[in-house]
Amino acid sequence: MTKKASRWPRGAKVVSAVCGCLLVAGGAYAATNWVVGLNASSSGEGQSATIANLSITAVATPAPGNVLFPGGTGDVVVTIANTNPYPVNITAVNLPASTVQAGGFSNSALTTAQAGCSTTTSGVSWNFATTTSGTSHSLVPVGGITVGASGAANNPLVVTLTNDALMSTTSPAVCANTFFSMPAFTGITATGGNGTSTTSPATSGWTS
Repeated sequence: MTKKASRWPRGAKVVSAVCGCLLVAGGAYAATNWVVGLNASSSGEGQSATIANLSITAVATPAPGNVLFPGGTGDVVVTIANTNPYPVNITAVNLPASTVQAGGFSNSALTTAQAGCSTTTSGVSWNFATTTSGTSHSLVPVGGITVGASGAANNPLVVTLTNDALMSTTSPAVCANTFFSMPAFTGITATGGNGTSTTSPATSGWTS
């Protein structure tokens, strides 16, 4: 009888020890009156994006709806690529002087020069350009156009600049049925940030 009585308390001790562990674990996350606050100047670290320039290049598609003739204006089609991780809104372009002429090419890829229709003889320049290089011309509609962020829809953005090429009345006959590489812009007015991308292809340009 003495041996049987000695085994039972030992089993009871084991059960008690297990229950004790469960109670401690359950009480470790209980709410207390020990309120923990936040040190002053607690913060985190962020980083701003870099700023990359846009690229504006000539493109043959869609074909201009308005074509050039001596004394008339025609459309110019471009693509605008934005490598920034945010949209960019363009509100104006800066033009070279009106004396800077476009070069003529016999093919839409602009790889074969048109004889006699060069950057010194074509008579084709940007409409509303002046004798001063770098003049600013606001885009329409009001507010300009917005190119989507890198990798987003509508980037590159295809834009038809309506009637923004001008052909002189003295343009030679060899410049008929010719594709023109317009003179390079001297700059743009643009800002980066949030914004709704303009749907590609788009129509824009300047009227003065």
